[in-house]
Order: sequence, then structure tokens, then C-alpha cells
Amino acid sequence: MPLLLLALFIGMPILEIAVFIEAGGWIGLWPTLAIVLLTGIAGTALLRIQGYGVVRRIREQMDQGRPPVFEMFEGLCLFAAGLLLLTPGFVTDTIGFLLFLPPLRKAIARLIGRRIQVQVNARGFGPGEPPHGPHGPGGPRRDPGGPVIDGEYETVEPDRDRLRS
Repeated sequence: MPLLLLALFIGMPILEIAVFIEAGGWIGLWPTLAIVLLTGIAGTALLRIQGYGVVRRIREQMDQGRPPVFEMFEGLCLFAAGLLLLTPGFVTDTIGFLLFLPPLRKAIARLIGRRIQVQVNARGFGPGEPPHGPHGPGGPRRDPGGPVIDGEYETVEPDRDRLRS
């Protein structure tokens, strides 16, 4: 794995420089720079549009009591796509734009899902055992026979007229 990362850190800039030189030779310096700038702007716009959609779907999943596992993966892919599009280069821009395609994100998620088993524990701190084991995250529980404080509460809405002045 470290050898792969080293190859990426050395190979990717060399590949980007080679593609820049070829593109500059075909279309010229200024059109090449304009394309790099436009891909950054387009990527930012796509990230904004698709990012809001992912955040909305995450909220919907959480409101329904389901863990937003796929939506979080989509958010991670969009974050990576944004980083790749802000990095100058045609190869990174191509990979970044590909990550904006929902079918490709789903295919990657299925591929990763086959290799990794994710277990989500969605139990809360309701009756029964807490999610961190019988003693909770802080070790053994204290005796629950301590004092019980009984009380009442009332929800007070803010006075809207007073806040406006």
C-alpha cells in the first residue's frame, strides 16, 4: 500500500504535466489555462448543487430513523470530487467529474460494500443494555438507588412582538 501511494504521489503530477504539455501543444497556452479555470468553476457549482441534495437525503434518512450510510458515502465521493476539480489538471478533473455521476458512485459503493461488512448499531439509550455494553462507555454503573428529583416543566414560546423591537 505505501508503494502504491508513493507511485500515485510521483506518477500523478508527471502524468498531469504530460497532459498539460500535449493540450497546450494542440490548443495553445491560454485556452488550456481557460479550460482548467472553467473546470474548477463548474466543479464548484456541481458540488454545491449535488451537495445540497445529499444533505437533504441524509436528513430524510435520519428523520425516518435509518442510518444514512449510502448518503454519507455519496458525500465523501462529492468531497473527493470537489478536491480533484480544484486541483489543476486534466486527469484529476476527469476523475472528479466522473465522481459526480450518481451511477458511478452507486457502482463504487456496491464494489466497496462487497469487500467491507459494515454493521450499524442504531439502538439508543432506551431500556435495556446501552450500545457500549452492560457498563456503558465509562465503566461500571453506579447504584441507581440515589435521590430521585421529581419536577414539572412548561415550554415557553418567545414573545415575537418583543423580539422585533
